[in-house]
Amino acid sequence: MLTLGIETSCDETSAAVLADGHDVLANIISSQHSIHAAYGGVVPELACRSHTQNIRPVVEAALVQADVTLRDIDLIGVTQGPGLVGALLIGLSFAKSLAYGLGKPLVGVHHLDGHVSAIYLGDESVPCPFVALVVSGGHSDLYYCPQRGRYDVLGRTRDDAAGECFDKVAKMLSLGYPGGPVVNRLAEHGNPAAIHFPRAMQRRNNLDFSFSGVKAAVRSYLLDVSDLHGQRIFQDDSFWPLPDSPQWEQDRNDILASFQEAVVDALVSKTIRAVEQTKAEAIAVVGGVACNTVLRRRMALAGESLGLPVLFPPPILCTDNAAMIAAAAAFRYEACRELYQYPAFLDLDACPNLGISETVSVST
Repeated sequence: MLTLGIETSCDETSAAVLADGHDVLANIISSQHSIHAAYGGVVPELACRSHTQNIRPVVEAALVQADVTLRDIDLIGVTQGPGLVGALLIGLSFAKSLAYGLGKPLVGVHHLDGHVSAIYLGDESVPCPFVALVVSGGHSDLYYCPQRGRYDVLGRTRDDAAGECFDKVAKMLSLGYPGGPVVNRLAEHGNPAAIHFPRAMQRRNNLDFSFSGVKAAVRSYLLDVSDLHGQRIFQDDSFWPLPDSPQWEQDRNDILASFQEAVVDALVSKTIRAVEQTKAEAIAVVGGVACNTVLRRRMALAGESLGLPVLFPPPILCTDNAAMIAAAAAFRYEACRELYQYPAFLDLDACPNLGISETVSVST
């Protein structure tokens, strides 16, 4: 079975072709980072314009890379939500038109179901039950997964997502967008123990996260940091101009390493607590922040100490991509084929705040 996946939930236009639900034949991603970098974050109107321009060429490129035609496709999967409503509508409208014109079934996919499904690409032998940490620019969630396609919410962020904080701290220091990769790279040259930033909600008897406090703590620290003469480096929270000295570069790297350490500490400790409470047999870490090298290393060590496998998708499948959407769509279609045939999919609509419990529940 060949599945065409389409993903336009935020600022990547992506299309992929999967064979049998797990073999990636093509995965094309058109990034908008250069468009949004000047603003330090995603501008929804610009994102929508870019999706409109790119979606057809991206789908055509995926078909060419997979060496198939639209007539060869058996199933279409598309992100239904959550995400930017305009961006979602572009991908969903395109997918519905294709499905209607070709007479193919269409599956609407929850974006986070897609992220978790990335761990099945290339290898379907995932131990169940497992705890999934979904950590990205828009989400920091913990799920208990008793079987593939089923999600019980264990915890969520009460405010900012972890990836959002990486982006905002990077913006404070004029490091560009997206902030996660550059913070990760510069933090390698800093001391993670140089500054103690807060780890919120660690003593509370729940599995929720909070990252707004560590972001605010970085801001306060920057406003108080002084040069060798005891003078404040920054006069206000524009944090401009930036100092130009080797000492500042080292101080900046120490700040970033300490900030990153605080975020990773919170993510790892709550995930391990979730595993201990649920008696899960594995850990899956997915989403854009799953590319972070410190998070990967620390989570792998924590899993090793518990004798549990820790699963990470390859970095290209951690960020938003259509291969993960196609994988989720193929699995759900095989479980409930009759739900995704014409004319049922004509009622499919974009849901920017779609809850994962609102998607079709797959049971054995």
